[in-house]
Amino acid sequence: MTLVNLSTVDPATFADELTFLMDCLREALLDSGEPDLARVLPWITPPQADPPRADLPPERLVQALSIAFQLLSMVEQRAAVHYRRTTETRAGLPAVPALWGEALAQLQAHGLDEAALAAALPMMRVEIVLTAHPTEAKRASVLEHHRALYLLLLKRANPHWTPYEQQAIRDEAVTRLIALWRTGEIFLDKPDVASERRNIIHYLRTVFPSVLPMLDARVRQAWQAAGFNPTLLQSPEALPSLQFGTWVGGDRDGHPLVTAEVTTETLAELRRQALGLLYDQLSELASYLSLSDQLQAAPQPLLDQMTTVASQLGERGAHALARNPNEPWRQWINLMLARLPDAPAAMHAYQRSEELVRDLQILAQSLEMIGAGSLVTHLVTPLIRSVHTFGFHLARLDMRQNSAVHDRALSQLLAAAGFADHDVTTWDFARRMDLLTHELVSPRPFTRARAGVGTEADMILSSYRAIRIALHTYGSAGLGGLIVSMTRNIADLLTVYLFARETGLLMVTPDGLACPLPVVPLFETIEDLERSPSILAAFLDHPMTRRSLEEQRRQTGAADLIQQVMIGYSDSNKDGGLIASLWALYRAQAALAAVGQARGVRIRFFHGRGGTISRGAGPTHRFLKALPAGSVGGDVRITEQGETIAQKYANPVTASYNLELFQAGVVRSTMRERLGLATAHPLEPAMDRLAAWSREAYTTLLSSDGFLRFYRQATPVDVLEESRIGSRPARRSGQATLADLRAIPWVFSWSQARFFLPGWYGVGSALERLKGEDQAAFAALSEHLITWAPLHYILSNAATSVATADTEVMGWYSDLVEEHALRERLGKIILTEYERTTTLLEEIYGAPLDERRPNVHAMIQVRTPGLRLLHRQQVALLGEWRSKRAAGTEGAATLLSRLLLTVNAIADGLGSTG
Repeated sequence: MTLVNLSTVDPATFADELTFLMDCLREALLDSGEPDLARVLPWITPPQADPPRADLPPERLVQALSIAFQLLSMVEQRAAVHYRRTTETRAGLPAVPALWGEALAQLQAHGLDEAALAAALPMMRVEIVLTAHPTEAKRASVLEHHRALYLLLLKRANPHWTPYEQQAIRDEAVTRLIALWRTGEIFLDKPDVASERRNIIHYLRTVFPSVLPMLDARVRQAWQAAGFNPTLLQSPEALPSLQFGTWVGGDRDGHPLVTAEVTTETLAELRRQALGLLYDQLSELASYLSLSDQLQAAPQPLLDQMTTVASQLGERGAHALARNPNEPWRQWINLMLARLPDAPAAMHAYQRSEELVRDLQILAQSLEMIGAGSLVTHLVTPLIRSVHTFGFHLARLDMRQNSAVHDRALSQLLAAAGFADHDVTTWDFARRMDLLTHELVSPRPFTRARAGVGTEADMILSSYRAIRIALHTYGSAGLGGLIVSMTRNIADLLTVYLFARETGLLMVTPDGLACPLPVVPLFETIEDLERSPSILAAFLDHPMTRRSLEEQRRQTGAADLIQQVMIGYSDSNKDGGLIASLWALYRAQAALAAVGQARGVRIRFFHGRGGTISRGAGPTHRFLKALPAGSVGGDVRITEQGETIAQKYANPVTASYNLELFQAGVVRSTMRERLGLATAHPLEPAMDRLAAWSREAYTTLLSSDGFLRFYRQATPVDVLEESRIGSRPARRSGQATLADLRAIPWVFSWSQARFFLPGWYGVGSALERLKGEDQAAFAALSEHLITWAPLHYILSNAATSVATADTEVMGWYSDLVEEHALRERLGKIILTEYERTTTLLEEIYGAPLDERRPNVHAMIQVRTPGLRLLHRQQVALLGEWRSKRAAGTEGAATLLSRLLLTVNAIADGLGSTG
């Protein structure tokens, strides 16, 4: 089957590779004794007209369809790569939207010359933060099979294979699919943090280092294609900075498995992997630089440095020189290898990665002196770039905890210190601030370092001690921020300084105590986003914060004072729906950036985006273009969560593309800000009204009588609460309330039932009201839909959510609601809003959505038959499982396993979970 009007993939590649893989899967099923399953596979040639047999084992059918959808996604990625390559070959780099070629061409058109751009590029910084929220439903072994199959597709694309070699590739693909078929899809037990850490490290150690040279080559190629002087980007320091972070092993928000020991293990493993990466890269460099001093004399400065370092290293230095006589450049690399730290206090070992960079620069200078500049460009510069990116830490580890947990921990600390009234959860804001103001001028802790203070206090203090040890041993390069989720006021942030004081993490400066690590507010709910400017202003004005920002600038060598602020997309959407969430985030960022600017502090926004539209996902280039003026500033952090990591970064070519979208988008948005092209828009007041009205409609539904019962019965949220797809619990504190439910299972459950309700509900009501009250403003939405990026981002995301919903499937799940009156009442309300939203979006787009957005609709259409088969399986199993569970009869556990398979398969079909 080919996709009609799918403009971002190559149709011929798509059809050929999908047919190939589906034929291989059919052969694998036949080999495994599953002829009936082989007949019902989608997208096979010739298509099978007969419906599947009613007695097919449901778990086997679901597994077969799940694998088929995984292969479909793989083929779409490959076809998209082929399309981009073909377009660039035919029309040049600027022809592919949102990448370096187009970005540089647009900035040129706005009058920026190469000097201005060359000066700006080194100041640009993108940091990708990998998280392991419970959205990745696949085992590591399954992902490895996927990677192998993707490589086989690459191999097969070589036109020079003989028919016999092509058959060997096919045989290998079939063998891999047989193994995949016989590999269990779901986790039999919840994965521990160590397994999540291994998955993240795979990308940090294996994928991203191999992608970095590709990414750098892309910006240099686009630079030269724009007619700019290529020598301006020769230095690794001339390129935009790319950094990585992770939450795995540091995120404690509702995660009891992340202990101080886990954090210590994670930091140690990240460091071990970083040093292993450098060892491999230096060894590879040495294998290339087999230059003999018999053919060219080594420059004296290099020889002098070798003598000095070898003498310092003693026996290790002598061994390094003896390994490659008459090859001084290799000998210098051997000395660098000998200086890689295998222990914190190893004699004359590198203490910081900057020392290794200096020695690599000595190597580069010596090669330049003998006229071997090409070797520097192609061998040494990429390694310097890698050290800048991964250092001795691989990725920064953030620490996150909920403000409510901090409250309980502080109460326990006060009790241990002898405070009679110690329960700060009952104190008003003024009293808390009095305590904090008094305590933060004193260096003395509340207690002596000991355990037994209290459950939350012990957990937090032990973690801070682990951080302090890592900081004093290895420095701050591998440590991220101390993130306070659900930040409600300044006291939530200042409390962190008390924990830092208690554990010796604070530092003494000439002006007083300071925290060496960033304290990061995370504003998540709409109310907190609305309060965030005043909270940030008070926090930045606090003397402890000011001293801490100065100390952090001194440590990092940054030119500016930098305050990191994290904003959450998931809970704000769960709070108020799509428009209210995205617009509250837009308004908050603009105001927060202004707060920082007024105080001489640059705000580094950390965007907590999830894997679905309802949790902040959306096309990367549109997301970056839609950010408010003044909020980018050439420096962003962005989370990549769950299944999006595998989708975006499992293979190097796709990984390079997605990272290029981030880098080029940040540069374009930043330079447009500096040119004054990003300004306030006349439709902003209309967006304020739309946000308020859509939130009103959304919250009215959620507060409707019986809504929670409807939700729990019309979606498989109860199955998700039993799932093994992540180490984190589905609820923050275990209470069976909507407020306690995490945003991830909230979105995941609506997606599984094909409502996609958080992504569109309330949009239609808001648009209808605007049309009725302000015809001119409503008409302006159509006029500015494409030209005003924030509007385009919000409404295109709503349109995608509407397209992905399936009203027929919604009806199947609604039928599971036991109360007829409740089912009819809320079902009608939801369906009416769906139709209203679709009608009004089509009016704004000026045509049916499937005509205006053929790409999205074609991708959904090709999945529909298989997905509906899976949904029928899930609905039937849900009813049976709930009955058996309620009655306490046997077989509920078996049915749950089958249900979990349907959850994975539907997620594969939709391309997203939570």
